[in-house]
This record gives sequence, structure tokens and C-alpha cells, in this order.
Amino acid sequence: MTSGPSTNPHRWPTAITAFDEDQILIRGRNVVDLMGTRDFGAVAFLLLTGRQPTPGESAVWNAIMIASSDHGPTSPSTFAARVIASGNRRAPEAAVGGGILAIGDAHGGAGEEAMVFLQDGLSLARRSGGSLRKAAEEVVWNHKSAGRRMAGLGHRFHVVDPRTDRLWSLSQSFGLSGDGIALMREIATVLSEAVGRPMPVNVDGAIAATLTDMGLAPPIARMVFILGRTAGISAHVLEELAREKPMRFRYDGPSAEQSFSGKRQETGVSAIVVQDKKDAMS
Repeated sequence: MTSGPSTNPHRWPTAITAFDEDQILIRGRNVVDLMGTRDFGAVAFLLLTGRQPTPGESAVWNAIMIASSDHGPTSPSTFAARVIASGNRRAPEAAVGGGILAIGDAHGGAGEEAMVFLQDGLSLARRSGGSLRKAAEEVVWNHKSAGRRMAGLGHRFHVVDPRTDRLWSLSQSFGLSGDGIALMREIATVLSEAVGRPMPVNVDGAIAATLTDMGLAPPIARMVFILGRTAGISAHVLEELAREKPMRFRYDGPSAEQSFSGKRQETGVSAIVVQDKKDAMS
């Protein structure tokens, strides 16, 4: 392939994509050949992993992106995107980008964290004779002794996350279910016994176990969440622009008079008491 200033491999080295005047190669596959023969999910899998998925992997991978695609306007990424769209009406890309920037350890990062402890647990099981129950007990104990919450278990809204069983059933139907899912089930049982209430596996934990059984690395969990959630974020941005007026958010803190006088107003959020005008101006 020919190269110019923008494609000089010494300036921008990559093993992902190459192109010239006539063709574009993604991981060595001509993009024209991929168009119409593979879906977007399969190409995303190829880009992230360097290999094409099997039919079963492709189906499960697409199911993961669908499961991650949206969970309403109160999730941090969607809420951030709608706030930005409410103030910046002419740049929907800024709102989508801002929503993606809200994805992180507390929102969208649980799958990666769960993959790490699952892979540690599977290594422990292999070293200790293959007992997934003992590995689960140690994983849970390590988290409890360190005072850390276990990622991928429990949910703020759902008693049982409806996406978990569907994803795992789909994985099993394609012969992809293995020790990762089995260990996550054991961890849920051990944790529930330890805390004295049900701690079912949520979608992040289900995704983590599924990707572990597919032999993928932990960072992939965050990437597939971003891929899926971007569709939902984009939909919420378009709805915000089409249906809502600009600047539609209310202030729920202390009034300026109360702040300047040092009085505290009890609201649904913590009130900041400003002692004098100098503090208010800083």
C-alpha cells in the first residue's frame, strides 16, 4: 500500500488499520468484504480482539451490547449527556462525548473489575484442585476483609436483573458457558450467605463471566459497555433536543439570601452555607 504524510507508518504506527487510494484494511480484512457480510458487532469484535468471532461469539457479543445499550435517563452517562444537550443545543456530538466521559469505575467499570476477580478466582481454583466453591469463598473473603464492594452483584433497581439469565442462556446455547459463569454463580451464593440477603448477579457480573468464558481480557468489558451505551446516549440526546426546552433544570439549594445570612436550608441535597459575600464570590 502507498503511504502519504497522514499514513506514514513510522509516524502513526498501528497494527489495526491500513489504507491507500483503493482499499481499507481492518485487521487485514478488506472493509468492503466485511460490509454486507458481517454485522457491526462482529466488526467491533474484530477490531478489539484481532480475530473474527465465531457465530456463537457474534450472537453473544451483540447480546452484550444490546443489554448495555440503555437503562433510562438517570444513569450518569445518559444524565450527563442530557444536561449538556440542554445547554448546548448546536453540538449533539458534545453531549454524546460528555456522556461517554461519565462512564468510569462506578458506572460501566464493574464488568472489568469483576473479570479481574473472576480470573484470579479461576487461577486459585486451578492451583487448589479445581474447587470453584473454595475459590468463591476466598474471593468473597478477600473483598470483605478489605472492605470492598463486590462488582457485578446486586442492583439498585432490580431485585433480579432480567438480563443475566437471558445472556447466560444464550451463552450456554452456543456452547460458550464455562467456569467463568460457574464461578460467578458460586460467588453470588457465597456472598448472599455472608451478608444474609440475596445478592444476585447483575448484568455487569453476567457480562464479566461471559467474556471470561470467551477468553477475553478484562478491559474488553468496559469497551463493549461503551459501544452499547453510546447508542442509548445518542437516542437520549436526540430526544432532549427534540422534546425539551433549553435549560430545563431546577436549582434545589439554599437561596442567595439564606446563603449570605449563614442560614441553612434543608433540601434533598446537601446545602452549602456561604458565610459572607467574599466567600460567595470566590
